[in-house]
Amino acid sequence: MWCPDWSVVAALEEFGGPSRLPAAVVHANLVEVCNGAARSQGVRRGQRRRDAQAACPDLLLLPANPDRDARAFEPVLATVEDLRPGVAALRPGLLAVRAPGQAYGSETFAAATVAEALVGCGVKDVRLGVADDLFAAEHAARAADAQSWTIVPAGGSPAFLRGLPVTVLQDEGAPGRELVSLLQRLGIRSLGGLADLPAEAVGHRLGAYGAGVRRRARGEDQSLFAARTPPPELDVAVPFEPPLDSVEAITFSVRRTAERFVSQLAGRQLVATGVRVEAESDGVVCSSRVWMHPRHFGARDLVDRVHWQLQSADVGGSLRARKDAGAVRAPIELVRFVPEVVEPAAAHGEALWGSASDDLVERGVARVQGMIGFDGVLSPVLQGGRSPASRQSLVPWGERAVDLRPLDRPWPGRVPGPPPVRVFAAPRDAQVVDASDHDVRVTDRGAVTGAPARFRAEGGDLPWQPVTSWAGPWPTDESWWSGGSGLSARFQVVGADGRAWLLLRAPDGWSLEAAYD
Repeated sequence: MWCPDWSVVAALEEFGGPSRLPAAVVHANLVEVCNGAARSQGVRRGQRRRDAQAACPDLLLLPANPDRDARAFEPVLATVEDLRPGVAALRPGLLAVRAPGQAYGSETFAAATVAEALVGCGVKDVRLGVADDLFAAEHAARAADAQSWTIVPAGGSPAFLRGLPVTVLQDEGAPGRELVSLLQRLGIRSLGGLADLPAEAVGHRLGAYGAGVRRRARGEDQSLFAARTPPPELDVAVPFEPPLDSVEAITFSVRRTAERFVSQLAGRQLVATGVRVEAESDGVVCSSRVWMHPRHFGARDLVDRVHWQLQSADVGGSLRARKDAGAVRAPIELVRFVPEVVEPAAAHGEALWGSASDDLVERGVARVQGMIGFDGVLSPVLQGGRSPASRQSLVPWGERAVDLRPLDRPWPGRVPGPPPVRVFAAPRDAQVVDASDHDVRVTDRGAVTGAPARFRAEGGDLPWQPVTSWAGPWPTDESWWSGGSGLSARFQVVGADGRAWLLLRAPDGWSLEAAYD
């Protein structure tokens, strides 16, 4: 099945222009595809942009976009796939499928059915060809009129191809155009003339591509096409009749559906690490949330997510309106599990020694989480940053960490490793002085006004003590564009007792951020 000038059709649909407008898709200042209105005014494929505009001043020039062409062709593939599975998209605008003649009585009725379905979905110019091989079928489609078809009888491909001019090969790109030019210089004007040449001479003179064209011109094309397999429907839903207005009743009712969802993925050697849970009421999705898992979802995990998403500050277990995300406002008539992130099960296989201990820990934490709430159990994760505190983030247990600052960035001003063992939640006030008991400061250019000689921190457990060694400064000037705190610098300091500390000198004074053990 061939849709002529598909790139122009897709571009005009995106542009919103009428199909009768003369238009051409241009790449590298050359016309790649033009429609019939442009060809009628002298525009040709391969023409320079200025020559095309000279031939047709009203020509609409559109940029080439293979992704756009493929997206626009997807509904065409889906329409044909509904009539006959096993569709192969050769390129946007051209597809192949096994002729469904037996299912529709004859190949003529099958072609008429496909053409009618495509015209009904908005494809105005569709042409079909039926033949023994792929090459002959494509050129049979190109020989057909709009919304029509050409059927080559069984065994008639060689006779049909003999009469075609060699210029039909120009649509195969640069190799085809080069071969056409050479054949015309040799005086060969039709595919039949090429088919009559000795195979050995064609191979020596025209190369592998020319030898392949000769075989196809003789009706000996053995090319096979890989039919695409429609993606499996992995969504699973459970309807409730009558609708349920109790969180506990809904949670109990989705258990078997959650098990079916997990086993369905397992049967395809897949696991879900991201799942969207949807709840419908009166045919409208009233609650939807994407949940992530650090490993992969099991049936128990999905049931817990449904419970957390639908739970509310209710009395007697009935659902009530809430202002937070995931709230429901009416009895639920359907719950659906939609896999958002699916990965191979082999990537999440157990280690050689098993994972029983991990499962026990996760099960215990999940019970605690069910008692005190989803946000009540947090786990630390590492992210990018300059200070030790900014490099930490807490996420709810069982959720995958998202929107974290990347670790692989340089982060100028970050203190090099090893990292401190203890990071204080609230930095403690401190003092650092030089040998003359003057406060040690850092200038705007990052220079230290004096070597640290003594330091102390508020709280009583770190009194004044000499500095035996120190390193730094590591200056940072964060958020200066939004009126930040100004230039700051961090120092590593070792006291006389052998303990090491990380201190921060900010414009408003010193503070103790972390400790090294």
